[in-house]
Amino acid sequence: MKHLEYKSTKIKNIEYIVFTMIWLSIFSIPFFQNRQLDVIDWGKVTGEWLRMSSFLLIFLINAYILVPRLLFQKKYISYIGFTLLFVIIVIGIIISIQLILPSPEPLAMPPMNLGPGMPPMELGSKMPAPMGYRPPSAPFQKSIFMAFTDNFIISILVIAAGTAFKMIMQWLNEEGRRKDVEKEQLKTELALLRHQVSPHFFMNTLNNIHSLVDINTDTAKDAIIRLSTLMRYLLYDTALGQTSLNKEIEFIESYITLMQLRFSKKVTISVRVPANIPDIQIPPMLFISFLENAFKHGVSYQAESFVIFKLEIVDNQLNCNIKNSKHKNKENLDKSYSGIGLTNIKKSLDLLFKVDFTLNILENEKEFEVQLNIPIYDNKMLDH
Repeated sequence: MKHLEYKSTKIKNIEYIVFTMIWLSIFSIPFFQNRQLDVIDWGKVTGEWLRMSSFLLIFLINAYILVPRLLFQKKYISYIGFTLLFVIIVIGIIISIQLILPSPEPLAMPPMNLGPGMPPMELGSKMPAPMGYRPPSAPFQKSIFMAFTDNFIISILVIAAGTAFKMIMQWLNEEGRRKDVEKEQLKTELALLRHQVSPHFFMNTLNNIHSLVDINTDTAKDAIIRLSTLMRYLLYDTALGQTSLNKEIEFIESYITLMQLRFSKKVTISVRVPANIPDIQIPPMLFISFLENAFKHGVSYQAESFVIFKLEIVDNQLNCNIKNSKHKNKENLDKSYSGIGLTNIKKSLDLLFKVDFTLNILENEKEFEVQLNIPIYDNKMLDH
């Protein structure tokens, strides 16, 4: 919740900064337009600022009162009615003030230059104008109807611009909230997917140990110790949703060691991992589902079998290749995955990496192969 409030406050601060810069630019226009011969006509500037202040008031009331309380609440008729009424009242007040205030005096004639070394001479209002000087013409006085129409049109444009910008900021705010909610949902879904993996893994491992109890007690005890190590990894090292590649490889090697205890020498198991394992973070339990299925579907007690697990790092990509043998007479030889299933595996990868991963499943009459390539995100996984 604090994260959502922080993002909302950040968007509002950006909104305030943009509005302030725009209106400061608008209010600076009369200052630069009403200058003649380095003399500023403050009467016109003040009049324009007064007129612009009415538009600013209309903008603020619309953007921060009428739009949030009426338009965003889908009270469209009330919004239109109150907006028009407010605009008419403000324009009426401004026109009334302009009629009461005296008209600005025309600019005085510029000083006359008397020559080198002589100070310029100020000319009175009754003195003839210098040669070539053309006094400014008297300002054109608009009728009340024309003044009201012009101000009304400008007010509508101001309201339209402010409403559009406010709707954009509202959309950005809602989009940010939606993405944050989606991230929280993704975290929950990933946690559920991992909980689906763990029971199935323990079930298979306990079955392996059970088969060893009557055959070799010492080996079974060693297997129980290894299993406790795996349980510690699952309970503590994966709690944050990410783990080091080194720990994940240790987990895979311990699992394969337990599986080797169950099979005869006819089963060839090969593990190839980098000699120097970099300090990078990956999602935990990422390869175990593929490896489980390689043992389940690829190993036969009667025929020669193999399982190959290969892990390598190439150009900021972590490439995992799992290959196993296929047997025609194996009862479980089907294209479906056990455990969480291929569909859930793909869903998990989609949630973690979106479109940044590749998953290829290849098979022929003798081999089944899984190729998984995931990105390395600078010592951290995606923030989901």
